[in-house]
Amino acid sequence: MLYLIILAVVIVAYANGGNANFKGVASLFGSGTTSYRTAVNWAAISTAAGCIAATSGMTKAFSGKGLVPDALIEHPLFLFAVAASAGITGMLATRFGFPVSTTHLLTGGLIGAGWTAGDVNLTKLWDSFLKPLLLSPVLAVIAGALIYFLLKGLRLAPDHRTRTLDTLHFLSAGAVCFARGMNDTPKMAALLLGVAWLQGSIGMLVIAAAMAAGGLISARQVAETLGHKITRMDPGQGFAANLATALLVTTANVTFLPVSTTHVSVGALLGIGITTRQAQWRTVIPVLAAWVITLPVSALAAALIFILGRRFF
Repeated sequence: MLYLIILAVVIVAYANGGNANFKGVASLFGSGTTSYRTAVNWAAISTAAGCIAATSGMTKAFSGKGLVPDALIEHPLFLFAVAASAGITGMLATRFGFPVSTTHLLTGGLIGAGWTAGDVNLTKLWDSFLKPLLLSPVLAVIAGALIYFLLKGLRLAPDHRTRTLDTLHFLSAGAVCFARGMNDTPKMAALLLGVAWLQGSIGMLVIAAAMAAGGLISARQVAETLGHKITRMDPGQGFAANLATALLVTTANVTFLPVSTTHVSVGALLGIGITTRQAQWRTVIPVLAAWVITLPVSALAAALIFILGRRFF
């Protein structure tokens, strides 16, 4: 069972990399500032740096402590059900180009396996998980629009490329990826709590490697969605979206809030798209629908895996 848990966590991390690494650099690609290959390489490097710099605060939040009975937190079958459900759902979403939230997937897994195994603390679920997930995209839409207006007023968001803007744009993209690595890695590391020799920095490195591989190999479909199908953008608008995302995700890291980088990055892009009236709702609506669907799908998958697992282990 321990080896199955490790395999499932590696799959989750790979799916996370394929689905989420590109979120920080989507505006570089979408605005024509750089090529897909350069963007995906920069995402892998800066995300890995964030993974290595991650702390244990988010690991404690996603261990399930307070959400489910303490006896479940290190139960191998519970950990496997959460990881496997998140990995399967994440891989499917990545395959079809939907930028979904690993936070949603893991939260769904905790809920599904937790309810099947015993009980779920609804107050903890709302305060520590659902509230931040619901608020973050709304804040991101507002922040994206406000920061774009501010930068436009200061003439720091031109509609064409300049050497200074390109530098700032790359730095902001790296900041988003770094913050995402810090925010997402501990969530997946929480699934390794039952594997003593993979706790701490070793587990973080395993997850970082799997995320980098996923981002380098399997990001193309999500890259097209984020770069070209949410909104049309020029370099200045892309920089504003990245800056808003970096500020919000970094704030979440400092306060140990399990926000979704997906919600924040897509929300910031959408905020600018609404402001410029270039939002492509034909793509945005299915993406929003995918966000709603993934949590219950992951919960159902975790419940089924837990039920089946009790018969074989």
